[in-house]
Amino acid sequence: MNREHLLELAEKYGSPLYVYDTAIIARQYERIMNAFADVPHIQLNYAVKALSNINILRFFKQLNSGLDTVSIQEVQLGLTAGFDPSQIIYTPNGVSLDEIEAVAAKGVQINIDNLSILELFGQKHPDIPVCIRINPHIMAGGNSKISVGHIDSKFGISIHQVPHIHRVVENTGMNINGIHMHTGSDILDIDTFIRATEILFDVAHQFKNINFIDFGSGFKVPYKEGDICTDIEQLGVQLSERFNTFCKKYGKDIALMFEPGKFLVSEAGYFLSKVNVVKQTTSTVFAGVDSGFNHLIRPMMYNSYHHISNLSNPEGRDRYYSVVGYICETDTFGSNRRIAEISEGDVLCFKNAGAYCFSMASNYNSRYRPAEVMIHDTKDFLIRRRETFEDLLQHQDLVDL
Repeated sequence: MNREHLLELAEKYGSPLYVYDTAIIARQYERIMNAFADVPHIQLNYAVKALSNINILRFFKQLNSGLDTVSIQEVQLGLTAGFDPSQIIYTPNGVSLDEIEAVAAKGVQINIDNLSILELFGQKHPDIPVCIRINPHIMAGGNSKISVGHIDSKFGISIHQVPHIHRVVENTGMNINGIHMHTGSDILDIDTFIRATEILFDVAHQFKNINFIDFGSGFKVPYKEGDICTDIEQLGVQLSERFNTFCKKYGKDIALMFEPGKFLVSEAGYFLSKVNVVKQTTSTVFAGVDSGFNHLIRPMMYNSYHHISNLSNPEGRDRYYSVVGYICETDTFGSNRRIAEISEGDVLCFKNAGAYCFSMASNYNSRYRPAEVMIHDTKDFLIRRRETFEDLLQHQDLVDL
């Protein structure tokens, strides 16, 4: 998306503003599908938590994607977007049995990640097939907060507890129809990921009614020029051969599943914010924008990098700035960044703003959440209006004191 178009959107819809380009989403989707073209049955289930606007979900339905959900609310969003229950997998963590039962009643594929709930669910609903989330005890994420396959993780049933799974299955008569893992986000080392898949194959061989293996996702995208990312094409070569060999040994063709989120939508997103103030201190030049970690928390929460450019003055002399927000705490988007000279009123663009950005936004400091715009077939659509003061009060009840 070019600079002029983004500036036009900022002028038309105001700032701060999230913009999503469906052409990039489709490109990323096709990259994975093409990388695994040698697998007879490949199914991508978009991870709703990355970006849950219902219009984005409807676009994924057009791509023939399924959905990966982690809450009953995400399931409801998927159903509202037109997905069939059979196209949705539900992989919660730490939720009540009541919620799992409510989702199961909708006909959605259930994925269970702890022995206690597995036993309770199997006792009450032995006829409902479930998938098992395995923890392979492999550290594959790029940050401790998004690495979920290691031994200290709260996610999944340990590979050392597989005998306990068999005991539950024998005692309840329940049917295990899928095996799942997710090692974490920002995977760089394909060999480490492949080691985890071999563990999953070993587990899958122990169950006789498997219809699919879900390998999670966590594929890394580039955040800056020259950045390392997951080589999805090479992964396709290595894993496709192993998966097809597994199917032959298993005796039937089952589905290979992934649940990508960031890989599909991160690069499709742009966050536009206007500069309120340029402030020179004794050591730093701050560019303070009309946003903060209430809208884009990833830099403060994960130390994540978002490339920042000055759309209003791209040919200006490069200077060094710390780009900060208006939240009444340390609120830094980027420190000591080389950016074309910034003046008050300039529009800055934060790249890789499609995944875990708006979906993690809040009303902290009683600020409004921004608008969202989708670009589809070169047309722009407002897919979420900017909040107002009335929105802040909508669910608050006044009481007589």
